This record gives sequence, structure tokens and C-alpha cells, in this order.
Amino acid sequence: MESRVLSGRTGITNISGLTGLRRSTKEGSSFVPMKSVGAVGDGGNLIWGRQLRPALLLEKSPVVRVPAGKREILRPSFATASPAEGSDSAGEGKVAPVGFIEKYPALVTGFFFFMWYFLNVIFNIINKKLYNYFPFPYFVSVVHLFVGVVYCLASWTVGLPKRAPIDSNLLKLLIPVAVCHALGHVTSNVSFAAVAVSFTHTIKALEPFFNASASQFILGQPIPLTLWLSLAPVVLGVSMASLTELSFNWTGFISAMISNISFTYRSIYSKKAMTDMDSTNLYAYISIIALIVCIPPALIIEGPQLMKYGFSDAIAKVGLTKFLSDLFWVGMFYHLYNQLATNTLERVAPLTHAVGNVLKRVFVIGFSIVIFGNKISTQTGIGTCIAIAGVAIYSYIKAQMEEEKRVSPLLKYMHYYITDQISLLKKRNE
Repeated sequence: MESRVLSGRTGITNISGLTGLRRSTKEGSSFVPMKSVGAVGDGGNLIWGRQLRPALLLEKSPVVRVPAGKREILRPSFATASPAEGSDSAGEGKVAPVGFIEKYPALVTGFFFFMWYFLNVIFNIINKKLYNYFPFPYFVSVVHLFVGVVYCLASWTVGLPKRAPIDSNLLKLLIPVAVCHALGHVTSNVSFAAVAVSFTHTIKALEPFFNASASQFILGQPIPLTLWLSLAPVVLGVSMASLTELSFNWTGFISAMISNISFTYRSIYSKKAMTDMDSTNLYAYISIIALIVCIPPALIIEGPQLMKYGFSDAIAKVGLTKFLSDLFWVGMFYHLYNQLATNTLERVAPLTHAVGNVLKRVFVIGFSIVIFGNKISTQTGIGTCIAIAGVAIYSYIKAQMEEEKRVSPLLKYMHYYITDQISLLKKRNE
């Protein structure tokens, strides 16, 4: 999803067979387990390549005092029990059958990646072809969100998934996220309608630069020099591509830049909207709010033109059936590729996630050039390659940093766990 609405993972990731443990700070107290509420996917990059990935929330369980003489050694529990461990008290050994997903996880993840890329490419092709005879990006943006909202409402109706409740406090947190998402989505479509798809994606490669700048100067989070240096080829490559891009115009360029800024602020507001709600429900609520935000400007800016000649011209060119079919499918593929992106990126590590996003952009740019026959100059091609390479380097460094943040707390708790077990064993031997 160029788009992850709730970006990054914080806290301790659920690891099979290990529960988070916190070292007791008072004498005579046993270990205090920390209950994980659950992991939710990234959805950034759920929206426009971004994944909705709220942080893992850790809730403290009540402290249970246990006399020192009656303490028992705590052992990690394993998610997959052996046949012996799976036996019940009556001695009947029963092992749950292993499903295809559990048996071939790499194959399933690869299929998810393929479907994510495939749906993204199909969306970009239909979207651009639609703009060739119906150049109204504000209205088309509304259609994208409207079809997705109808899909979510239908899914809630049949209970797949079950609708998560929402209160006024959560709504207040999600509104800024949805507004930024709406603005970024509309400006992206304005750029797609104005210039070549490959050029818009090249400009949107600057997103990491805006994210790093916001983190450094708005959130006050220090950015390592290596990360800044990795962004230099991104800026250089985009500049080279822009100077000689044959389809260049200021509307497409400025709209893509506004989209980058909007998605950056979406990430900032997302940090304040961390929630344990699953990403599918969260994306549905954000889509509903974003749809409400997008309707007024579409009516004001394009409404009169649509009623005067927009709809009639499109129907005259391709027919009513083709026109309605394109509107439906472009909205459906928009929603599905974003949802598949969430499901895919939830299954992989941060580094794989970063590589996947970079490859997706290369995939879309390459296919758009082949499908639409866009002619690009040699300098534009070189600039695009440099920009994508810079994004790859940045993503690799950023993913390593996130992995260190994720693993360090886990190692600390493992250290506390092992130390306390050794202490208990020593007391027993005494």
C-alpha cells in the first residue's frame, strides 16, 4: 500500500511458545505475566501500499503473591504440542491435523505476495484506462472508497469479519487519520489522471524522505545519519526522472507531492490512534470516514461538469454497461489490493515487508510502461532506477532498526526470566 496507516510495530511481538514476563520488583512476589491483547496488521502501507499495523498492547495482569516456599518453576508453553503432550488425562493421544497453511507457510505467503502485486497492477491499469475517457479524479476517488465501504458493510452483515464496536473516543482518534488518507488518496488520483502511472509512482518514491523529515523535525525523533544518506539517491533519482519525463506537468507533480505529505501526516496521527482493533475493521471505519470527507469536494469541484457533459460523454464513448462495469471493478480492485496487502504484510518480518513494498513499486512501474506503451527517456529510466534503489537501501536500514527495537525488549524479558529461574533453583538447592 504505498499505503501503512498505522505504521510500525512497537512493543513485544507474540512469539510461539513464549509469554511476556516481567521481573518482580518486590521481595516475595512471583513473576507477573503480561497478557498480549493481540497483533494487528500494518495498513499502510494498508492504504496505498501502507499497512494498518497498530502496536501490540500489553496489559498488566494482577499481581499474585505466592509464598516463597510454594513457588514452582515456570516453563514456557509451546504452541504446537507433541503427541505425548497432546494426550489427555485418560491416556488418549490426540493430535490436531495440520492444515495446508501450517504445513506450507512459505508457499502461502508467496501466493499472498503474488495476489497483492497482481491486484495492484490490475487496479492501476483499469484506473488509468478509466481516466483516458472519464478524467474526473475526485469522483473516481469517491467511487473507490464507496465500493470498498459497501464491501465492508456486506462483510459485516454476514459476520466475516464480525463488526468491532467503536466509541466516540476512538472515533476522535481516527478522524485525523481518515482525513489525511482522503486527501492523500484524492491527490494521488489527480496525479494518476494528469501524468503517466510510472511517473506518479516515481514521485511517490519520495515518501520515505517526507516520513524521515516529519520524524526528525515534527515528532523530535532523531534519525541516524545512515538513514539520511540512504535518502540522497531517492531525491537525486526523482529529480533526474522529473526533468526529462515526457508526460510531466505541474498538476501531476504537485498532486503527487501533496499525496506524499498527506500520507506522512497520516502516519503521524496514526501513532496517536494505536488500537487493539483488527486491521480489517479499522480500515473499514477509516474508509467510511474518508468517503464522507471526499464527497463534498467531488460535488463542488466536478459536480456541475459531471451533470453537464461528464457522464454523457463517457457513456457515448464506451457505453453504459462498460462505464458502470469499470467504475465497479476499479473500486473493487482498489479495496481488494489494499486488503491483500494487509494480509500479506502481517505474515512477514519487517525486512521482508520493506523489500516487498519496494518490489511492488518496481512491479507496477514496469507493467505500466509495458501496458500503456509510455515512452521514457534514458535519463528518466536511469533516474527511476536510482530512486528505487535508494528506497530499497532506506527500507533495508529502517527495517533493521525496527527489528532491533522489537527484539531488544524481548531479550531483556528473556534475561529476567532466566535470571529468576536460576535464583529459584539456587534457593531450592539451599
